[in-house]
Amino acid sequence: MSVDALIESLPNYAKDLKLNYSSLIRQSTELTPQQLWGTVVASALATRNPGLTEAVLAEAANHLTPQALEAAKAAAAVMGMNNVYYRFLHLTSNEKYATLPARLRMNVMRTHGVDHIDFELWALAVSAINGCGKCVDSHEKVVREKGTGEETILAIVRVASIIHAIGVVLDAERVAEPVAA
Repeated sequence: MSVDALIESLPNYAKDLKLNYSSLIRQSTELTPQQLWGTVVASALATRNPGLTEAVLAEAANHLTPQALEAAKAAAAVMGMNNVYYRFLHLTSNEKYATLPARLRMNVMRTHGVDHIDFELWALAVSAINGCGKCVDSHEKVVREKGTGEETILAIVRVASIIHAIGVVLDAERVAEPVAA
């Protein structure tokens, strides 16, 4: 199913998501196409919704180079790991953990092959979805230090929030289907 068909299939209670997705994808002025579609990809992967992920990956192939598509997927993958680890460090009251080495390989943070700011924005989007305050703070600081404005950062988070919410609705509707039948 295409992304447009998937969005159109959302129930009436999710009309705001349809409208937000439409305006976001068609009228985004704060983001480059690579930033936008890389964020859509990384966010879709972070939702863990198979239908949304499949549709987004197919559509994103029309908007991203193969290298950018792989980098967006890599951002979702590495942040899936980092967000759990660093959220734990943030949530625990035992400060000793923060003094110990992470011992997690994160080579892709240097070897992704796309614009560094774009990769950081994708990592920020996934971190926002996964609720890791430490990672949100870290990636937001990096992109601001490199000259990215707050409008661009909020646009990335807006994309992440809409894609995440679409995944939530699709999951809810999949669970509700047997009940409705």
